[in-house]
Amino acid sequence: MESRLVYEESGQKTFVLVFDTGDEVISGLTEFARDNDLAAASLSAIGAFSAATLGYFDVEKKDYEKIPVDEQVEVLSLIGDISTKENGEPQVHAHVVVGRRDGTTRGGHLLEASVRPTLEVVLVESPEHLQRRWDEEVGLALIAL
Repeated sequence: MESRLVYEESGQKTFVLVFDTGDEVISGLTEFARDNDLAAASLSAIGAFSAATLGYFDVEKKDYEKIPVDEQVEVLSLIGDISTKENGEPQVHAHVVVGRRDGTTRGGHLLEASVRPTLEVVLVESPEHLQRRWDEEVGLALIAL
């Protein structure tokens, strides 16, 4: 993955990240956030995956049902945010819609994905930190304002 800072003003930074074939998205974004001390950011992306695992959050089970996507797909929309967990580590929360060869789509929470041939991400850092706290009732770490 390559990255470049393309804009900075008043505590807000905009980065462009370009993932290459074989790069794993969530771990790459997490590592970038850690390396650049990002505590709050929003992101959007387009590109393609050779395979991905999406998730549907089952509120009753308080866990993700995995949705495997074992084929080449276009990333039609990927949006999300980066915040910090209670331990200070960055956490990526992203949703994605992917397009299949026949024009049908699959969507959900992005759990993992392998890029092929590229993924272009625009990441905008917020000057204010966001932190997630575990919500026992929901079974998720939610942004605490």
